[in-house]
Amino acid sequence: MMKRFIWYWLPVLAWAGMIFYSSSQPYQKQDMRPTITQYVSPDLVERLFSWVKFNYANYEISIAHMGASGFLEFFLRKGAHFSVFFILGVLLCRAFSQYRLPLRQVGLYAFVLLATYAALDEVHQSFTGDRTPLWQDSALDSVGGLTGILVWSLFKRRRK
Repeated sequence: MMKRFIWYWLPVLAWAGMIFYSSSQPYQKQDMRPTITQYVSPDLVERLFSWVKFNYANYEISIAHMGASGFLEFFLRKGAHFSVFFILGVLLCRAFSQYRLPLRQVGLYAFVLLATYAALDEVHQSFTGDRTPLWQDSALDSVGGLTGILVWSLFKRRRK
């Protein structure tokens, strides 16, 4: 019983713990703009992406508004949201699959748990200094997790 828990659920708990730890960090500790400025030419970013402009959570996303490094950081951070929850979705499916449930049920349980965790992660960020909880990030996390669940499901179907 303990071996099964360690094999299936410990990776889920470790990954969720890493997400929790990351959400506990104030923005200043996660600011990637100085590193981006060091390695990426702002002129190149402006030349390639000056035409990109949209709103996310009532905030303008554009080079003119955020600067080149802030613009790139936005996409890196949102890509991290998607990727981290993609992996959590796969890990949850793996854990639930041990119970020999139908594939759809595994996906449903994984998604409900994942979406709940994504929402709670944003609530957790509201208690962290200099962090902004956004329902849009929770939705992005959920889409990333759902994508992981779908990829895992497709992989499982192909193996059968």
